[in-house]
Amino acid sequence: MIQTVPLADLWLPILLSAVFVFIASNIIHMVLGYHKGDYGKVPREGDVMDALRPFAIPPGDYMMPRADSMADMKSPEFKAKRAKGPVAMMTIMSSDFNMGVTLGTWFLYCVVVSIFGAYIGGRALPKGTDYLRVFQIVGCVTYMGYALALWQNSIWYKKSMGTLIRQNIDGLIYGLLTAGTFGWLWPK
Repeated sequence: MIQTVPLADLWLPILLSAVFVFIASNIIHMVLGYHKGDYGKVPREGDVMDALRPFAIPPGDYMMPRADSMADMKSPEFKAKRAKGPVAMMTIMSSDFNMGVTLGTWFLYCVVVSIFGAYIGGRALPKGTDYLRVFQIVGCVTYMGYALALWQNSIWYKKSMGTLIRQNIDGLIYGLLTAGTFGWLWPK
């Protein structure tokens, strides 16, 4: 029977890996710039914003056209509306965006992914496990946490495949950083 590693024994790699991922994500987004093309600019952006503003759409996720039921999706009216377009999925955000809160929430998410990596690693691997084995298990788990769930956005919501690939490269980098941190600091 494997002697598990308590989560409390992994607090340092949990926090340090979250810090490394946080720093890497800032470098990726602010220095490297390969995500600049993830979102295109709407033609005549000002006119579109002016047209939407009177509706005072509350923050949230929206689809248009949107049918109220499966039966409505089959109606000639809905089919005509969809064919006429535009067909869109959009997220309306509050105009009082707070970068500090968003960065804090991102860091908390990095900690949560590392906690799950620690939990699975701690249950599967005993103290004294060699670097590479810890790297494999924790890296796989944390890559999954950072990247795999993003695929459904391209499958169901037609998010750009290029954006998805770039996000998965990010997830791989984050998973590797986390795996390396855990392999380095795994209890002896």
